[in-house]
Amino acid sequence: MNNKLKIAPSILSADFANLGRDLAAIENDCEAVHIDIMDGHYVPNLSMGIPVVKSIRKVSNLVFDTHLMITNPEDFIVPFAEAGSDMITFHIECTKDAKALIADIRKLGKKAGVAIHPDTPIEVLKPYCDKDAADLILIMCVNPGFGEQSFMPSALDRISAVRKMLDEAGSEALLAIDGGIRPSNIADAAKAGARHIVAGSAVFKSEDPGATVRELTKLGNDCIS
Repeated sequence: MNNKLKIAPSILSADFANLGRDLAAIENDCEAVHIDIMDGHYVPNLSMGIPVVKSIRKVSNLVFDTHLMITNPEDFIVPFAEAGSDMITFHIECTKDAKALIADIRKLGKKAGVAIHPDTPIEVLKPYCDKDAADLILIMCVNPGFGEQSFMPSALDRISAVRKMLDEAGSEALLAIDGGIRPSNIADAAKAGARHIVAGSAVFKSEDPGATVRELTKLGNDCIS
């Protein structure tokens, strides 16, 4: 397991009128940015699409961690890859053949992630925790579709369970979490085994997003070092 914890700020909480500015504010303090794509079907909200990803790709060198909260994700992996995504994560609930979709994403030269809704039994992830089965496993810690929600304490047991599955299989996949992360709870998430931490409002609603990323990174790593 890569024991270093990293923050991926979610631009869902950024100022959509100033995305370039907000990306610049965190560019030197993280390696990846999380991009939530919502279709109004799988989740009850709309966010952004391919043109936005393509536009911000021109102004950022960060890794684009694109999270497809959409039905029929197989229809969109090519355009999102071409728009500049480096990693594409889809929801296990939204595809009939996750293994084939992972293979298709990798054929495009991108890393492939599998996300799970809080209501879905964690056991369905076991095949994707095998060695080399996926590049990232994303556990939702809130109901997907909206920002600024509170972290679900029940997510900690789910994080621990997936961490155990990954470690037992010898998988190097990143264990990611998304939703409600704050300075007050990041240590608990890190101790449970999360290493790729998506943080939205905690970062972009703060006075200094870059400083907040540094603070979260330090708080998370201090408790696992």
